[in-house]
Amino acid sequence: MSSNSRRLLLGLSTAALLGAGAAQAQLATVAPPIQPDAKTGEVLRQRAALLASVTPVTDTVLSNPAPGDWLQWRRTYDAGGFSPLTQINKKNVAGLSPAWTWSLPAGTSEVTPLVHDGVLFMFGNGDRVQALDAASGDLLWEYTRPLPPGPPPGNALKRNIAIYGDKLYVGTSDNHMLALEVKTGKVAWDHQVVDNTYKYGMSAGPLIVKGKIIQGMTNCSGVQPGGCFIVALDANTGNEVWRFNTLAHPGDPGGDSWNGLPVERRNGGSVWTTGSYDAKLNLIYFGVGNTYNWQDLVKGESPGKDKPGVTADGLYINSTVALDPDTGKLAWHYQHLPMDMWDLDFAFERQLVDLPVKGRTQRVVMTTGKMVITDGLDAATGKWIFSKDQGIQNIVKSIDPATGKKNYDPIAIPDLTGARRNLQCPAGYGAKNWPSNAYNPNSRVVFITIAEVCGESVPRMYANGARYTGGGQETRIARYQPGSDGNIGRVDAVDLVTQKTLWSTRQRASVTSAALATAGGLVFAGDADRWFKAYDDKTGKVLWEMRLNDAVNSYPISYSVKGKQYVAVVAGFGGARIGNLRQLTTEILTPRGASSALWVFEVKGPVSK
Repeated sequence: MSSNSRRLLLGLSTAALLGAGAAQAQLATVAPPIQPDAKTGEVLRQRAALLASVTPVTDTVLSNPAPGDWLQWRRTYDAGGFSPLTQINKKNVAGLSPAWTWSLPAGTSEVTPLVHDGVLFMFGNGDRVQALDAASGDLLWEYTRPLPPGPPPGNALKRNIAIYGDKLYVGTSDNHMLALEVKTGKVAWDHQVVDNTYKYGMSAGPLIVKGKIIQGMTNCSGVQPGGCFIVALDANTGNEVWRFNTLAHPGDPGGDSWNGLPVERRNGGSVWTTGSYDAKLNLIYFGVGNTYNWQDLVKGESPGKDKPGVTADGLYINSTVALDPDTGKLAWHYQHLPMDMWDLDFAFERQLVDLPVKGRTQRVVMTTGKMVITDGLDAATGKWIFSKDQGIQNIVKSIDPATGKKNYDPIAIPDLTGARRNLQCPAGYGAKNWPSNAYNPNSRVVFITIAEVCGESVPRMYANGARYTGGGQETRIARYQPGSDGNIGRVDAVDLVTQKTLWSTRQRASVTSAALATAGGLVFAGDADRWFKAYDDKTGKVLWEMRLNDAVNSYPISYSVKGKQYVAVVAGFGGARIGNLRQLTTEILTPRGASSALWVFEVKGPVSK
């Protein structure tokens, strides 16, 4: 038996017999400890061998992952959410059934599993990281972060972790970045990114580029002076390499866009999702959220707002920022929704796609905001190329066909006297939100998951001289879209070459998961009513569906082990957005207490090709 196998055997034998939760108590009451029999020893040797076979993840591997691996948040640097696997396809998906399940710690869960060399890595509520056999679901190791007592100072939920070299990288709920050994779960290093004075968070996981862990910060809707930032850490040591402020400070490009507000009254700019990376251009792309303190931005402050060149756009809120990954320097920025007064962020995935533009193939960075307007920009320069509106919003009256400038409908501007309520479509929850689009590079079609919900909105009024202390600056009640038939959930397929919507499938329950597209001609997505579905990517027809334990509110993935393809997704209540969306579908109920579980599906027996 190898020394590595022996360490695993000694560390896991009792837990394997009794369950990890009971192991500590059992060891304290039983003398001598239970010794593993031959069967236990063989199983533990097999698990040790699986962990020992995991190979390092290099820059080359991240750039060109094995078809069966899922190594990044959306699998690849282009954030496509696309699997090249074809074994599960239109012909056999009706035979999809559970291969195994794994219960996760109770709490909100929006996480993306990672899979490498047959091992699946998971993050759970309470900062619990687990390694599982991706074929059988057996636990290989577990790490639990010792958190300070009380509510976590940052985001308890995480949307992804990252893998690089022989380490996993995990942003914790107390704002540390951890490097865990892939094969053991032991802490290699621990770096405090920021103190918890202002309760920053890291709901988006890190992006790994050329030996740097690049992490965006969140929770800057409160009173963090100067807003949020993106930070790069050395993957070997955790030492900080560079930091980029996601709100323009005085003297920065765009620093005069805050209507005369001093830096300590510029708030927001959270980075809610992981960035993307183009190796040829050597640029990383992140989306920056809004400022909840929009009333101060609109009103401004004299004498600063009276100076020439000052605007109320509020950079870099609702912007794509392109940064040099080596230095953190800004290469370019593009603001999708200046002076956002509606909480309608363009803060989500930045997908890199190759499209024909004026007779030649061009690299485009594409993103869809809460209004379900998709903007395409030149990835090298940030120049606007196109916008595609899915017809849900009532804020933007027109889009300039030459510049892409969005012109707002005057009736949509909030009334700061509080005398008028607006029907805002969509509501600030977003018809589109953090559940990501999926893009099929073979067909050049993007798949968007949508919830058609408007909001009756009115600004919260402040007494004269009162300062912003955090939270939203409006109250709203969910309302149906005008003329709605009561169906809120929707999946759209959009051809990016022709800019036409190929199909739109609608249903009663809001569609609340990200989309997963596969080379097998399928699109997977889940909803608030616990259904997980496979759609025909050409027609939108539902080819398979199964009801899970809770709302499907995460990122589906697909992977393979020893030639067998699987589809995996986490089901579990996802927090405030689902609750807000359900105001219009109160008959849709889920279990009390935010249950979470990982579901893994397979087609049993021989598969059709």
